[in-house]
Amino acid sequence: MNKSKERITVVPTNIITGFLGVGKTSAILHLLKSKPDNERWAVLVNEFGEIGVDGSLFQGQHSEGQEVYIREVPGGCMCCAAGLPMQIALNQLLARAKPHRLLIEPTGLGHPIEVLEALTADHYQDVLSIQKIITLVDARKLEDSRYTEHATFNQQIAIADVIVGNKQDLYQPEHKAKLKDYAKSKAAKGVKIIFTEQGELAMDVLDGLIPVSRQAHHHHQHHKKDNAKTSPSDDPIPSGGFIKAVNQGEGFHSIGWRFDPVKTFCRDKLAVFLNGIVAERMKAVFITEDGVYGYNLTSDALTEIELNDCLESRIEIIAGEIPDQWEEQLFACIVNSEALSDSVV
Repeated sequence: MNKSKERITVVPTNIITGFLGVGKTSAILHLLKSKPDNERWAVLVNEFGEIGVDGSLFQGQHSEGQEVYIREVPGGCMCCAAGLPMQIALNQLLARAKPHRLLIEPTGLGHPIEVLEALTADHYQDVLSIQKIITLVDARKLEDSRYTEHATFNQQIAIADVIVGNKQDLYQPEHKAKLKDYAKSKAAKGVKIIFTEQGELAMDVLDGLIPVSRQAHHHHQHHKKDNAKTSPSDDPIPSGGFIKAVNQGEGFHSIGWRFDPVKTFCRDKLAVFLNGIVAERMKAVFITEDGVYGYNLTSDALTEIELNDCLESRIEIIAGEIPDQWEEQLFACIVNSEALSDSVV
């Protein structure tokens, strides 16, 4: 059957959630490697920052030619403003991909209960089949009150059908037991707990419908979001050569930049700059003299991966505070660094 004529119905759908830097994107990339060749998969990814980077990281490793379709919702929790940003992006993604499976990655600072509420609305009753909700947790963070006292962190655990203790290769012997004990007080009864590293999940973790009671409507919090405002993630880059955008909420700040694709970066200088960043999270894609590379910084390490391609260089940093010198240090990494004019959103 021609894909354009296929009716979209009961698409198996998984929410893959977890706090900042826990490995959600790595888990999805691993699952995509196991995608059956005859299936089309769609990924709706949400980012706290205004400059979307995850889409470029996914597309740099998977393409629509491989039957993988990506759509981003940058700029905070995608359930904001009665779910309109999410609904628009999801509808466009479903229409384009006609997927056999849909994976949804909310921002690490997002509200998964409200995402679930949007997905179980009447409009999607016959379109989506909501299956296991996967929550990734770094059990080491249970020793940090910034996590255990954060409402979103606890909501992500409470909504889980499967809790994944990721990065187990970095745990001390007591960390697994701590996660199991924490889940007893915060998670749903009977939640499954598994442990892995580098987000390596088996395909069967996705399968299984969530309980009918979980598909009831929940109280929806309205988060301020200006739908009339265009997205700095999609706006044309001005003649100055870059766009900068900032965001804040949930106790964190973000800053991001997009650069005109003619701007080439020095890979060695980037390594120095990125290794010097102290932040909760950093993701980036850069066009360098040596090729196109993706970068991922957590509290554990900075990783670099060669990508097939990207449209432009992008970087997003999430931190408790944003030092002024980051911009100067980043711009010093540009090889063809003619004067850049500031364009801030």
